[in-house]
Amino acid sequence: MATKVSFLPKGMGSLSRGLPPAQPGTLFVLGSDGGMSVAPDTGFQLLFGRNQPDVHVCVGAGDTCVSRRQGLITHGYSRWLLRNTGKLPIRFPGSRLVLSGDEAELPGGYTPLFVVAPRQEHLLEVRIAAGAQGQGAGVTDVYGEETLDRDARDLSETEKLVLVCLAQRYLRDDPQPQPLTWARAAFELSGLRPGERWTPKRTAHVVARVRKRLSTRYGVPGLMEDEVPQPVGNALNHHLITDLLVTTTIVKADLALLAGRTAS
Repeated sequence: MATKVSFLPKGMGSLSRGLPPAQPGTLFVLGSDGGMSVAPDTGFQLLFGRNQPDVHVCVGAGDTCVSRRQGLITHGYSRWLLRNTGKLPIRFPGSRLVLSGDEAELPGGYTPLFVVAPRQEHLLEVRIAAGAQGQGAGVTDVYGEETLDRDARDLSETEKLVLVCLAQRYLRDDPQPQPLTWARAAFELSGLRPGERWTPKRTAHVVARVRKRLSTRYGVPGLMEDEVPQPVGNALNHHLITDLLVTTTIVKADLALLAGRTAS
């Protein structure tokens, strides 16, 4: 049996291939330069980030976009919790983002996490030994998408307001967020700017203009209809919102633009 807190060597290989003997519920975290294992009953808080001398597990070394202290993993009430203490989002497999200041429960089994920097995603492998939190769902494919050329996108004041309104469920930590409908967004914008005539058509036109500009100027994929399989549904706006979150063009603090309105 491993000790309560142990170092993992750099050359041990991926956590997706298995674990050494460990107490059920033990957390294993592995970065590019090694990692740590932590038993669930230690009260140990595992810190990860770019500044190797100041964290337990290094991720994103050399990338100054990654925070020196990007995240913290703690144990309480029979579960492991991830907290994003840095600026950049942390992505779970798929499209779920944990934004700065937010928390998320880590599932049992193997979970690749990704610190989403503008030009590269940095992998942080996490695995929880079966037992206390059940058996995980297995290995998830490692993500590899486009690289981004710069940080925040250029938006006008009106464009930013419309997009924060459209994306507010993402910013409000909805577990399965979707963009607002054009009708709902237009209704809320009319309440925020009663002197202007906001219709679903006008709202959609503003967003379509931003999608086209980001597609042509920044090369962001998945923003034009011919790039997405039918039925398109919310895919175009979902891809747009994800890009704006990843590049920190919109952040949780921008909810102040909505002056206390909430999505329904």
